[in-house]
Formats: sequence, structure tokens, C-alpha cells
Amino acid sequence: MDATSLSSDGYDADFLGVAVPFPSPAARTPIRELPYTHFSVNLDPVRGLASATGVNIDGDQLVDVGRGNDWHLDSRIPEQEQTGEAVYARNDLDRGHLVRRRDPVWGDGATASQANYDTFAFTNAAPQAAGFNQSKELWLGLEDHVLEYARTNRNRISVFTAPVLGDDDPVYRGVGIPQLFWKIAAWATTVDGAVELRAAGFVLDQRPQLDDVDLEEARARANADGAPPPLGPFRTFQVPIVDIADLTRLDLRVLSDADALAPADTAAPDAGLHERWVELLNTVAVRL
Repeated sequence: MDATSLSSDGYDADFLGVAVPFPSPAARTPIRELPYTHFSVNLDPVRGLASATGVNIDGDQLVDVGRGNDWHLDSRIPEQEQTGEAVYARNDLDRGHLVRRRDPVWGDGATASQANYDTFAFTNAAPQAAGFNQSKELWLGLEDHVLEYARTNRNRISVFTAPVLGDDDPVYRGVGIPQLFWKIAAWATTVDGAVELRAAGFVLDQRPQLDDVDLEEARARANADGAPPPLGPFRTFQVPIVDIADLTRLDLRVLSDADALAPADTAAPDAGLHERWVELLNTVAVRL
């Protein structure tokens, strides 16, 4: 099966009944715009990783499809612009799906199967620390939580996810390993007969949490003996979407204007970044 053998219209900005533009670079930055089935990827060809992904999820049409494991390069762009199998081989780094495998798998059988296959493109992956702890499971379950909340609006949400491509990411096998990941879920609600957009932003932090971890030493060790840099433990935060815009340099104005995390829910605007973030230990703490 080829990644573009069926219709690949990609992310639909009007899916929710109110316009939600795909996050775009605020500055002139080279990207590869790659449409897939029910989702799109903006790939940074220099880093070889996505700077943004966006998926439309129709909860009423989700289909169960066998997972498979058909990781593949996207033939539409040069191989050297993609982070492929070499980074994940013989180590404890996961090929972390950005668009979750099951999220775009909806519609008729052929479309759902194509969407499932498309999520295994390496352009939709980023290196993540292996192993599942409570925080990572929470991160993976956020779409389900928001989708349940949005059932009054045709059971639809749109979700944007990507790594934060930081300048200080530790380099391993020639690839910068992201230390932070971001996610924004968007849905529509009806207020006084008018459709309004709502959104919530989240950050997963897989940086070392111990003060005595020397990142420069970790980089040197990774280059010397082939070991991946130390990452984790995972921590999940609900954050102001404006902070995600600052971290990523993406234009997120439409989403930040619809942010469910009200200013009163966070510290003062001039507080340190993490002081404005709400750490999540379970979905009960999520504010929608």
C-alpha cells in the first residue's frame, strides 16, 4: 500500500463547523506540507521531524483496524529530510506517534485502512523515551477525554501535536531528540445559538528532572558509546496556548483566543513559564 494511493486531502480546517487554521510558522521557515488521510504533517526538513501535525477525529465513525507495524518513509520527499529507522534501532527509544494511530481511522473500510497505514509514516513519528508510566498514559488519553467532553457537538474534535524543536535538544545519531511535546485539542460548542470554538493546550516534558544530570556530558556519552540521551520521567501539564506559541514560534492566535484555561486559572502573566502551567496527574484536573 502506498501512502498516497487513496485520497489524501489532509487536515480540514472547517471540520468543526468553525474555521480552525492549521498552525503555521510565525516566521519564514522552510516546511514540507504533507497531507494524509484525515490529517496533515508540516515537516521541518532541517530537523527531519514534524513542527506541527493536525488531525480531524470523528468519534461517530471510528473504525477498529488491525494495528500493523508498517513504518515507512514518505516517498514524496527526500529520504534525508526524514528521521527513519536508524535512530530507533537497538535502543530504548520509541517511535512515538504524533497523530495517534486510531484518531484518523474513521469512515468507510478502505479509507480507515489507509488512514491507519498513513500514521506509520516516519514523518508522523518522533523519538520518545520507551516505557509507559502514568504520565505518558495520561498524555495518550487526552484526546479521548476531550472527545467525550465534545460529544454534544457531533462527537468531533481536531487535535494538533508535535515536538518542540528546541535549539538545546541533545543530538543522538545526528538527530536532535525533542525534550518537550505539545498538544492542542479544539472543539466547538453552541452558546446562545452561535457556534464557538474552544481549545485546550498541553505539554509533555520528557527532560531529565534531576539537577545533577549534565546534558553536555549526556551528549558526549551518546556520541561516544551510541547510548540515547537520558529522558524522563514524563510530566504532563495543561498550559496557556500562548505559551505553546512562544515555545514553537507557530501562529496559534485562533486557538489561543479560544483557550479554555482562563487567565485566572494561572499565575500572573509575567510569572516564570512553569509557574503558569498546571501539572496533571489525571484527567479530573483537566480544565475544558
